[in-house]
Amino acid sequence: MNKIKSIILAARPKTLPAGFVAVWAGCLIVWKYQHYLPGAGIRLDWWLAAYTALSCACIQIACNFFNDALDADRNADTEKRLGPRRITASGDMSPLTVKLWGCFFLVAASAFGLPLILAQGWPVLLIGIPSLFFAYGYTGGPWPLAYHGLGELFVLLFFGLVAVAGTVFVQIGWQPGFEQIYFAAFILGIQCGLLSCLLIEVNNIRDRKEDATTGKRTLAVRLGDKRARGLASAFLVAPYVTLKQTAFFLPDFEWNLVWLAAVIVGGFILLKLHTMPANKKMNMLLGLSSLHMGLFLLALTI
Repeated sequence: MNKIKSIILAARPKTLPAGFVAVWAGCLIVWKYQHYLPGAGIRLDWWLAAYTALSCACIQIACNFFNDALDADRNADTEKRLGPRRITASGDMSPLTVKLWGCFFLVAASAFGLPLILAQGWPVLLIGIPSLFFAYGYTGGPWPLAYHGLGELFVLLFFGLVAVAGTVFVQIGWQPGFEQIYFAAFILGIQCGLLSCLLIEVNNIRDRKEDATTGKRTLAVRLGDKRARGLASAFLVAPYVTLKQTAFFLPDFEWNLVWLAAVIVGGFILLKLHTMPANKKMNMLLGLSSLHMGLFLLALTI
């Protein structure tokens, strides 16, 4: 396998919509209130949106590179692996090279984050520094989150609440009267985080048996197959259950045909979650879960 293909594979393109969708959601809120509160001085800055999206994407890619190398270091990726090929475990790249690529993307994330700091000052560092740290700490360090069943919590917080609310903060900062805007960011952040958790849970259900033999105590390992599938179903259904709250905080919310597409894809995922064996076929659900996440936000945007 050539080097470019290996790098693309390690970046895990199927998972990248999680970061982009969260930034998209935050920009959607700002754009909506820009028109709903014309006298509040709210304006969506597309350049800041682009820098935010690129920074989030680089953090996520760095996390994926570290995950690839560190899982191989811990022998958590074995020849029995059911998921997509891992470039470190397969010998395509050395662990050091993969880790250096992870560091490169952390530096890129920091560079793209500089305009965000210039826009809103030091509070952005309170968002950025923990995000950079946990890109490594997700599978690295003395107490890796993914190995203690905290991967879903990390994703809910950083690819949901922090990413959506952080995007809103970068755009408009904070001042009295913005409470409703941040409530909207909270609701949409929870929804985006749950849909991102679905990606993690599908991955962990597929790898549950292997993880149990390598000391990787994911939630799927701790809960068992049946309850893990139930949890994944909850991650999928909960954003729809909370749409009433979304409609309250996003004025002029309307139903449209894209919701139908989202529900159909989501229903298919739900069916397969309870009928598909935990094998390589579940890799299909990762792509569908990313597609569903995009459809959900597209319907909300329309």
